[in-house]
Amino acid sequence: MTDPSKPNLWGAAEAYEQYMGRWSRAVAPLFLSWLAPAPNGRWLDLGCGTGALSEHIAQSAQPVKLQGVDTSAAFLQVAAQRVPQANFQVGDAADTGLPSGTFDYVVSGLLLNFAGDPQQALHEMARLMGPDGRVALYVWDYAGQMQIMRRFFDAARIIDPAAAAFDDGVNAPICRPEPLREAFKAAGMSEVEVTALDIPAAFEGFEAYWSPFLGGTGSAPKYVAGLDSETRERIREAVRAALPTGPDGEILLAVRAWAVKGRVA
Repeated sequence: MTDPSKPNLWGAAEAYEQYMGRWSRAVAPLFLSWLAPAPNGRWLDLGCGTGALSEHIAQSAQPVKLQGVDTSAAFLQVAAQRVPQANFQVGDAADTGLPSGTFDYVVSGLLLNFAGDPQQALHEMARLMGPDGRVALYVWDYAGQMQIMRRFFDAARIIDPAAAAFDDGVNAPICRPEPLREAFKAAGMSEVEVTALDIPAAFEGFEAYWSPFLGGTGSAPKYVAGLDSETRERIREAVRAALPTGPDGEILLAVRAWAVKGRVA
């Protein structure tokens, strides 16, 4: 998932995979289990990124068609390697150019708050869905239990209030149950349901937690990349002190995504 207005935010597929892609990959099977799709469906993964969700669709949903769309050609190269049975193309979430009503399942992982116009992206998803189909997506609980990011920004904002400009807990109010529900209804969907998807995130030590923040790809790493060395070190130590650390240095955090699904009314 990429925002074309921020060309440097989601640049490196490998850095993104270490920072966030691997956690999306772990949430994807929970999301598909909750969606409970019928086999032999036609699928669109909008904002497919490096293919975390597409890969699980291909493995477990028995699709007869699987299409992925993302603004990043670099991400799509990785996705095509991982999911060779799918078709991937560069496109805009708000205007894919794909024919209306051609998919049974129009889904997205972690796209919504990075779309230039989230409501228009939802209208596009509804437009692409065929009769009796489903629109469904998941986003991180940025303001609550996406603790990988929450622990970082809660510590960073005490030292540098400017960190709030990169904090999706502040900047993505749609990523909460009631705003998600209302956004789906505003896009013409009914039978809207929202649920929490929870996974653990374990790190063998602080460096394993911290190193993905140095990759420059994603909101928090982009913020870290722009810091002077003194401020970066102060934030690093503040984050270290705030993390729950076991006797052998291990760190265990909660990761929550909000999932939402609906039908076109």
